Amino acid sequence: MTPQQRIRLARRHAGLSQAALGAAVGVQRSAVGHWESTRGKHPSMAHLREIALITGVQFEWLATGRGKMDLSQDTVLDSVAAADAVLVDDPLELRLLAAFRDAPLRAKAPLVELAEQMAELRTGRVRGAGPSGGARPAR
Repeated sequence: MTPQQRIRLARRHAGLSQAALGAAVGVQRSAVGHWESTRGKHPSMAHLREIALITGVQFEWLATGRGKMDLSQDTVLDSVAAADAVLVDDPLELRLLAAFRDAPLRAKAPLVELAEQMAELRTGRVRGAGPSGGARPAR
């Protein structure tokens, strides 16, 4: 089975139209059509991850064709949503985490840097090393 066929099967298994899947992933319906087309483009890994989560199929199966299509009960319990319910009990932290996850990839590093700068202003402490691995310069 081709990657395009697996995407189509996962979408249909979840009972979603191309438009509904596109809206859930954050792309146009035409992008989903391209992903399902035999000569179409392949989705990014981030989009594949979203498709797997939204349709309830195993990411490995969707990306490679290996393994089972459906999620096992253990995988469902170990999902990010279940982990959030256990690990994040502060509503503001949960909002921040949800906003970070919904942000486009290019905006995530600036969001983290902004949160770190705000924490430094509030506490007066510099947090760890920057993304380059070295100590961050004093401001």
